[in-house]
Amino acid sequence: MSNLVNVPKNGSLANTNSNVNFPSLSNWLDDIFNRDLPSVFTSNFNTGISMPKVNIEETADAFMVDMAVPGLKKSDFHLHLDNQLLLISTELKEEKEHEEKNYTRREFGYSSFKRTFTLPESVDEDKIDARYKDGVLSIHLPKKEEAKQKPARTIKIS
Repeated sequence: MSNLVNVPKNGSLANTNSNVNFPSLSNWLDDIFNRDLPSVFTSNFNTGISMPKVNIEETADAFMVDMAVPGLKKSDFHLHLDNQLLLISTELKEEKEHEEKNYTRREFGYSSFKRTFTLPESVDEDKIDARYKDGVLSIHLPKKEEAKQKPARTIKIS
């Protein structure tokens, strides 16, 4: 059974046989979003940080967390560890004021994110290290000695 709908080339789902001179909802929305808006409506008041992407890699000795967060400073990050829960967050506030003869324009923005990870018991919490370089926050989570993988070896039979 097919649920496909034939859509005319103009993208409208409205009845095209109608003699009514009203634009279809689709055409009306296209008109609103495609017209040139004054720059005051299209300027970016909020710099906005979307949820950053994270890569997690496990090696024999550690876990490595890399988070892509370009445009920030090292001091913008807050890293907290509480009962095997790693919390990574940032909060940015920006205010700008522009004055000219007859008006004052004041802009402000607020951006934040918070990511939480439950660490495995094998992580040595006392040796966690974090660095921020070239827009990437890297967190090194070394494993406890007893949790590290030992290399394979041959056992001699006596």
